[in-house]
Amino acid sequence: MQEKGTISIHTENIFPIIKKFLYSDHEIFLRELVSNAVDATQKIKRLASLGEYQGDLGETRVKVSFDKEKKTITISDRGIGMTADEIKKYINQIAFSGATEFIEKYKDSGEDTSQIIGHFGLGFYSAFMVAGQVEINTLSHKEGATPARWICDGSQEFEITDGDRTERGTDVILHINEDSEEFLDEMRLKGILDKYGKFLPIPIQFGTTTESVPDGEDEEGKPKYTSVEKDRIINNTAPIWTKSPSDLTDEDYLSFYKELYPFQEDPLFWIHLNVDYPFNLTGILYFPKVKDNFEPQKNKISLYSRQVFITDEVKDVVPEFLMLLHGVIDSPDIPLNVSRSFLQADGNVKKINNYITKKVADKLADLFKNDREGFEAKWDSIGLFAKYGMISDEKFYDKAQKFALVTNTEGKHFTFEEYKEHVAPNQTDKNESVIWLYTSDAEKQHTYVASAKKRSYDVLELSGPLDAHFINHIETKLEKVQIKRVDAELMDKIIDKDEKREAVLSEDEQTKLKEVYEGVINNEKVMLSVEALSPDEQPVTITESEFMRRMKDMAATGGGMPFMAGMGDQQSVTINANHPLATKILNARKAEKKSDLARQAYDLALLSQGMLKGEALANFINRSVEIATN
Repeated sequence: MQEKGTISIHTENIFPIIKKFLYSDHEIFLRELVSNAVDATQKIKRLASLGEYQGDLGETRVKVSFDKEKKTITISDRGIGMTADEIKKYINQIAFSGATEFIEKYKDSGEDTSQIIGHFGLGFYSAFMVAGQVEINTLSHKEGATPARWICDGSQEFEITDGDRTERGTDVILHINEDSEEFLDEMRLKGILDKYGKFLPIPIQFGTTTESVPDGEDEEGKPKYTSVEKDRIINNTAPIWTKSPSDLTDEDYLSFYKELYPFQEDPLFWIHLNVDYPFNLTGILYFPKVKDNFEPQKNKISLYSRQVFITDEVKDVVPEFLMLLHGVIDSPDIPLNVSRSFLQADGNVKKINNYITKKVADKLADLFKNDREGFEAKWDSIGLFAKYGMISDEKFYDKAQKFALVTNTEGKHFTFEEYKEHVAPNQTDKNESVIWLYTSDAEKQHTYVASAKKRSYDVLELSGPLDAHFINHIETKLEKVQIKRVDAELMDKIIDKDEKREAVLSEDEQTKLKEVYEGVINNEKVMLSVEALSPDEQPVTITESEFMRRMKDMAATGGGMPFMAGMGDQQSVTINANHPLATKILNARKAEKKSDLARQAYDLALLSQGMLKGEALANFINRSVEIATN
């Protein structure tokens, strides 16, 4: 038999398009051809299970090999095979899919046909990205079929002749272009197979491997080993996401995590996804231990379609706030473009996104309800996901507000409702707003935290990378609650209970005290005031309004108003008229002494805020030594 013809395609320029634009990365050719071979193998197994194929199945694996001298790569299967007429239909007429007729024939059999995809679709033509000539040598499973060979050089011309294959199945032989000879390398091919075929459902053989096996004992009774060459199977055909959760142990999940991420710490917990309506989705999402210096791009979630790796760019499928998770998602219902490399947003993708959000929220709610102590112990890592989700997803916020925690400087955890009740008796202002105080750096803001605690105020620790945004967001949600950093105002005023404190100094003395400090500070950006505060408060206090500081914090971490990040520090400086130092300054006989005492008090306030640096810090140290020795 010999037949020549023209491939029936709708555009004469299909091959240049395939070579240049259809796939972003030429290595995809191997994924497509191996996937096709796997599909063909699954078809014959399904036919056998339905009683439609009576022959001996034999070994059902896909073999990938290469010949560097002949410059060929061969993908072989013992699948369904094709007749010459089927080659003309499925290879030469691109518009038809090999799976359409197959599924139509068996759709009423009661069998699951969702696992059957086209043996040769457009993906077959990805071979021409790397090959100047492609051969198909095939023998159909049909009784009495004769082998057929198809050859094409990447033009519209093809040739079909008698083949020489004696076993059911198909060989696809690629004659590699000169500019694609990088693929004629064992490590390069193995890397591609590991990437895309690591979990394919049919064994993939690539080369051989040497193993040591026991071979009796030596004269001293010690075990001997012999090196044996075995076929190298590169894939795990039954990854745990394809199994029922009831059949798996914690050790199974942890082992699989190490298989995916060999050098990572064990995850905190995981979620096994398994849904078949209104879409098909399986997978496992792991919650890793997350530190403040997390690397969200390092270990991504992998997207598979029927165990074929597609991409690790899953931002449309997985909610953005869960992109820090690790794991695998597998769905045949996620629409892919013709190259199977980019997600196309549609109704299913949105439904899957919402489903994953709900599953994560439900999992966290269950953990909180059933093991609050364990949940609190993991909150440092869980909190990052939860806070990000609450900021970015309204539905997640509604669920998460019941289990989201805030933590005070004593290390005690509270839900929002619990904390509001905890602080309301002592931290409600004259307008009946409950004031939540927090520190973003307990060590740096120690003076202010200590001042709050003198009044029996409770202080939250909110120092995480998202907390500037989180604070701003939840304040808009919490009724009759204001959130203020401990250094946002004077402690006497941060929770304004409309209490007046009597001044020790007269108005005239306060004016003179202010003049001394104005002369020392000499800075137009400083808003200076003299207030009657508690005598045990600091002589000088520096504050920045909650609004201004919060906007700058948000701008610095992304968000808010970007111009705020570059704004100078506009200080509010308050002189404590009731502190003993105020009287000492006024009673000093020499102007120089007045200035030195005022400068020392102001520098102490700067030091408490981490704002005293360089020459000013050196001068402060020298002055302190002089004061101590005089």
